[in-house]
Amino acid sequence: MAKAKKKAAARGAVSSQKPQSSARRANARPSRAPDAIALLKADHREAQKLFEQFESSRSPDKKKALAIRVCKALTVHTTIEEEIFYPAFLEATKDKAMHHEAEVEHDGARKLIAEIQASGPDDDYYDAKVHVLSEMIKHHVKEEEQRDGLFAEARQADMDLVVLGQQLAERKAQLMDA
Repeated sequence: MAKAKKKAAARGAVSSQKPQSSARRANARPSRAPDAIALLKADHREAQKLFEQFESSRSPDKKKALAIRVCKALTVHTTIEEEIFYPAFLEATKDKAMHHEAEVEHDGARKLIAEIQASGPDDDYYDAKVHVLSEMIKHHVKEEEQRDGLFAEARQADMDLVVLGQQLAERKAQLMDA
């Protein structure tokens, strides 16, 4: 039943439900962007791929280039989650505990990203820092994507994930160009 309501809302159908906030409002125009969760999961897969390439690389120059790419990707990803997705999630679910845990995990990653960006492969701890960041991100991804995780709760909250996906994609494009 909930899926039918979501599909009707996505087509712009009138619903008997109470009016929704802008983050949850139905969107009548078609979207080329993936829904918010699909976009965020794609970011997770991209970061995982970059970490795997880093781990298998032996070239200091290639490691540096991969670390720069993964740090940029994660910085953009955490920014769009914090600016757009997490506030919409908190508004829709009122789940402060899950929201706050995700924010704290982002803060830890942000600190390690700054250390990685300030150093390079000549730092004895460089590989270890990138590896620990990878482990932190794996944990965070698991928390968001698991059956009872943040993404599942977002879907159950009937958030308008198509509109959020458009907003995330637009902001991501801005940040990637910056």
